[in-house]
Amino acid sequence: MSDIFRDVRWQGRVKSSVTHALLILVSATCLFPLIWMFVSSLKTQQTIFSDMSLIPAHAHWENFALAWTKGHFGVYFLNSLFYTVSVVGGVLLIASLAAYAFARLEFPAKKTIYTLFLATMMIPVPGAFIALYVLLIKLGLVNTRLGYILPQVNGGLPLGIFLLTTFFRKLPKDLEDAARVDGCNKFQVYYKVALPLAKPAIAVLTIFTALGVWNEYLLAMLVLSDQKLMPLQRGFMVFQGAHITQYPLLMAAMTISVVPIIAVYILMQRHIISGITSGALKM
Repeated sequence: MSDIFRDVRWQGRVKSSVTHALLILVSATCLFPLIWMFVSSLKTQQTIFSDMSLIPAHAHWENFALAWTKGHFGVYFLNSLFYTVSVVGGVLLIASLAAYAFARLEFPAKKTIYTLFLATMMIPVPGAFIALYVLLIKLGLVNTRLGYILPQVNGGLPLGIFLLTTFFRKLPKDLEDAARVDGCNKFQVYYKVALPLAKPAIAVLTIFTALGVWNEYLLAMLVLSDQKLMPLQRGFMVFQGAHITQYPLLMAAMTISVVPIIAVYILMQRHIISGITSGALKM
């Protein structure tokens, strides 16, 4: 009997070791591009292709200062930060209100409207560029911050409504009834009960939306022409010329650009993991 238990434990250890080895391998393949980008940012234009070491002999930290000043990267960085905060805030506000209405309220054509919202997820954003540009011209929003923010808020709503509606539908109805007994109206139930409990789903929506806005490039090229309004991704083009690309400065700029997103993910990691797993179980 002891031999059987010993075999079972041994098989479990082998399976666990293989699983961890595979996970470490996958993690390494994901982290290596980031490490290589950071290492390349510390090299010179002459050594970036000749020096293949992960630890350069002479680290050129001044590349980060040059990337920030020479390419006016501070302006692009602050623009992207403003756009990201604005779009994420708009998506969270509108999507949470709409999702709570779809999940908890009854009104005519609710299923039809919800289906139409989800159907827009099948339309690629570039496919609507012509219609979007004509609309922005008629509204006088071309080359404005608002004209860049509103389409991204609109584009983030279908996913946000889908995620939050699924979450709100699974909340215990007893909590809602107890809040109403205590004197809460419908909006107070949403704000004081449903919204705090939806933190995991909100965290998932926040990181997905922030990633999309932070990495956005095509819409900025379509809507914006003023360099002072351009987002971070447009700033990368400063280091790419017709005949030469300043790779160390480009890598330094890219390293700067990934820091905020990594920081947001680390801060919200616990909520993101619980939100993804709970959403998977509830769907």
